[in-house]
Amino acid sequence: MTDVVQPAGDPQIGNLATPINSSGFTKALINNLPAYRPGLSAQRRGLEVGMAHGYLLFGPFAYTSQFRNSGVGDLVGLIEAVILVVILTVCLSLYSSVGVKKPIATVTTPNPPEALATSEGWSEFAGSFLVGGIGGAAFAYLVFQVFKSGVFETFGNLAG
Repeated sequence: MTDVVQPAGDPQIGNLATPINSSGFTKALINNLPAYRPGLSAQRRGLEVGMAHGYLLFGPFAYTSQFRNSGVGDLVGLIEAVILVVILTVCLSLYSSVGVKKPIATVTTPNPPEALATSEGWSEFAGSFLVGGIGGAAFAYLVFQVFKSGVFETFGNLAG
């Protein structure tokens, strides 16, 4: 067991290097996410993370709400996704207001971003998260409406 799991630095901290978190694949994947990618500002990080969240939240809300079988299910999904993005933005703003600590370097993320070490950085992240989240949800809604309209079926019939 000691050959597989090694302490990463001080063993009293509890940061362990396992085959999962210290593999090259995991490090490349995690360090290319917007939260850890080097060279991004806090605003750009928030925008990218917000767009992903808004885009992915639309579908579950549109398909699992109580309005899913009605004509307004899509619009309700958009509204619910936007409301959740606003709630998440409020949570991020509250986190930035309580005094943020410096991010901890780990085996997977040895160079955490300095922009998220300050309350100002988290405030910028939260504001951009709101814009990106609403934009991502709106984009998902528009893509869904295009597919729902049958435009691609029409083009398929013309080609075939």
